[in-house]
Amino acid sequence: MRKVLIRTPTIDPRHSSFALSIRRSGIHRYGVYAEERIPANHKVIEYTGKRLNRRQAKHTDHTYLFTLDNYWSVDGAVGGSGAEIINHSCDPNLVSRIIKGHILYMSLRVIKPGEELTVDYNFSNDTDRQPCHCGARNCRGTIQNME
Repeated sequence: MRKVLIRTPTIDPRHSSFALSIRRSGIHRYGVYAEERIPANHKVIEYTGKRLNRRQAKHTDHTYLFTLDNYWSVDGAVGGSGAEIINHSCDPNLVSRIIKGHILYMSLRVIKPGEELTVDYNFSNDTDRQPCHCGARNCRGTIQNME
């Protein structure tokens, strides 16, 4: 399996509702940051990429793969909007919502300029355990959802 890393991550403004930037992150490699105040309960960015069926997704690197439904996944490494760079946190400021076949990241609360955007990846317990480095007070210690 070939490991795919995005060499020059960028934000595609066609899929972002607010000014965002990509910078080094204390959580992992790069992160996405708010460049302006983002109100609560607003669409922040759409997760885009190449749509893959189950068979195709099984034979790809899972680094930027987002499961859309039981049949389709979206590979953010190919045609991604920049949302694929958003890091995991056990205390996120974004939540993912799937609406009419689109993956949207919505703000859970007001996000201040300069704040890193984060989402709970909610990996299932049947995936390889991945340690979490989010630094949140309520950190589970793993990216897997323990419920």
